[in-house]
Amino acid sequence: MTELAINAADRDIADDLCEQVRSAYVDRTPLRIVAGDTRAFYGRVVEGKPLDISSHSGIVSYDPVELVVTVRAGTRLSALNAVLAEQQQMLAFEPPAFGDASTIGGAVATGLSGPRRPWAGAARDFVLGTRVITQEGKLLRFGGEVMKNVAGYDLSRLMAGAQGTLGVLADISFKVLPIPTASHSLRLELGLGDALTKLAELGRQPLPITAAAWHAGGLFIRLEGGSSSVNATKERLGGETLAPEFWQQLRDHQHAFFNLEEGQALWRLSLPPHTPPLKIDTAEASLFYDWGGSQRWVKTHLDANTLRTACQSAGGHSTCFTPHTLNGTDSPFTPLNPVVEKYHRNLKAQLDAHGIFNPGRLYAAF
Repeated sequence: MTELAINAADRDIADDLCEQVRSAYVDRTPLRIVAGDTRAFYGRVVEGKPLDISSHSGIVSYDPVELVVTVRAGTRLSALNAVLAEQQQMLAFEPPAFGDASTIGGAVATGLSGPRRPWAGAARDFVLGTRVITQEGKLLRFGGEVMKNVAGYDLSRLMAGAQGTLGVLADISFKVLPIPTASHSLRLELGLGDALTKLAELGRQPLPITAAAWHAGGLFIRLEGGSSSVNATKERLGGETLAPEFWQQLRDHQHAFFNLEEGQALWRLSLPPHTPPLKIDTAEASLFYDWGGSQRWVKTHLDANTLRTACQSAGGHSTCFTPHTLNGTDSPFTPLNPVVEKYHRNLKAQLDAHGIFNPGRLYAAF
């Protein structure tokens, strides 16, 4: 087990962050929590005094045998991934990196996961515990470093996707997994209907699939696991070999699909498994199917209401990833129904009574 001692400099940084929060709480000063700032596009614009946590970085402890790592929120994703790779391990939820400065705190705060999500789990599923700076400027620990260490309210996992609206992430403990011993990516020439049928068929079988996407006549599949299983499935499916970088480009929005024309907005549609194509004017929208079809990226000139109506009619929800474009929206996340909004308000009131943490980031009301 590798464990780094908390030195005086580390304590000074943490104490300074706590003091800044404490002062903001007393003065009712809104704070904009920032580190790498590579995810500033995701959500509503926050007006507030910057609280820079980028200097609160580094690995606190890492036990490759127990598959647990604890890391400070300002640590760059690239640095953490490099350390894990030395031990042939990884963050199984494949957090997107939207730039070299991407941090692990930002990855957890946004709660975004990569192509492996349907087969491995979401970001929140791998969070074991956190240390959080509360509204009073106290540094408190929640959860722990084992999977079953939660009694009562699971605040650690609530922080995943909260976008810093409930407190300041300081440290996060994760469950990590071994990197698969074998991997192969392939492309099959299939139309959308045939591709969705194929994915439904493959999903009912015990195959080592860890990513599946479709775009522009191509079904893309990643196989990972033991060599014999991967090789047997590769021979069975056929297709042409696909460069493994494809999945990183899709995850980080570096694929050519994500180049937008003037006035276009990028939307993410989250849908139930096996949802057929939505009734969207394909002349006005270009789609990229991910997560076996459950996550669909849409770049379009269509208005928010049209997309949301089509998505909600299929039992899904939609998020605008470019809310500040001409045809984006000032409400990038799906509006909450009254019951869910009540719970959001109550939670916000308990954890951020004066609304100092990233106010308005998720919704204008709080």
